[in-house]
Amino acid sequence: MSLIGIRQGSLQLVDVARVQSRGALYVAQSRIRQMMKWIWIILGFAIANPVMYLISVGIGLGGLIDKSVGPAGIDGVKYLTFLAPALLAQAAIQGTMDETVFPTLEGFKWSKTFYSMNSTPLTGRQISNGIFLAAIFRATYTVLLYFGVMWGFGAIKAPHAWLAIPTAIFSGACFGALMQAMAGKLEDENIFFTVLGRFVMMPLFMFSGTFFPLTSMPFYLQWIGWISPLWHATELGRHLTYGHVISPTMVWVHFIFLGSMLATGLFFSGRIFAKRLAK
Repeated sequence: MSLIGIRQGSLQLVDVARVQSRGALYVAQSRIRQMMKWIWIILGFAIANPVMYLISVGIGLGGLIDKSVGPAGIDGVKYLTFLAPALLAQAAIQGTMDETVFPTLEGFKWSKTFYSMNSTPLTGRQISNGIFLAAIFRATYTVLLYFGVMWGFGAIKAPHAWLAIPTAIFSGACFGALMQAMAGKLEDENIFFTVLGRFVMMPLFMFSGTFFPLTSMPFYLQWIGWISPLWHATELGRHLTYGHVISPTMVWVHFIFLGSMLATGLFFSGRIFAKRLAK
């Protein structure tokens, strides 16, 4: 059979126009199906992490802190209530990062599945967007489970606290998009993971107002929080879950900062994927 005949036969099996219009959804569906193979492990971690953190740090250490600071508490609430929104945002950021960085490395280096995807009508930007959408799927159920645990522990005080759910997912999306763009450029992931763990994730977790107000840190270290998506998400989460006071201007600053990260990450991620797959 000639190549033309094979090509015509493949077009009868594949709706090219549909793939071109919904390609990102197909990539996301494929990634989610792979994710479902490990669903019980993923769900186990998604439930165990908040339970262990809230028991050990929120209740255990928090009980000692509450006794030392008196009835006023931290930011006017118990330490558990103060801590929980930060852990919610951290869970979203960590989950989204995992589901963008590792699939990107798998697609370009480990299994090279992106190249086979790109041999179909799927474009590099569609592959990028599909991986990102699958990461948002994981972040969504992680945040929902985390929020449910927070509610069970009595860490939710405001009636509109549920708004912290989309806010946390949004913060995870912003960081995940940027990390996906960076992962798309990687040639040597070993150094990357060392730098990411020790010089990015750990400082963000420790110096973003997670365990104590950012203003209690020396001024020369507070800049780490200002550029941290975790701090911006935590401030919004605390405002929504128990009424932490922030000005309307700062609300806009938080959302603009996170939105800028999202737009930058998505733009460069699609561009990097397309350029790398064209080689």
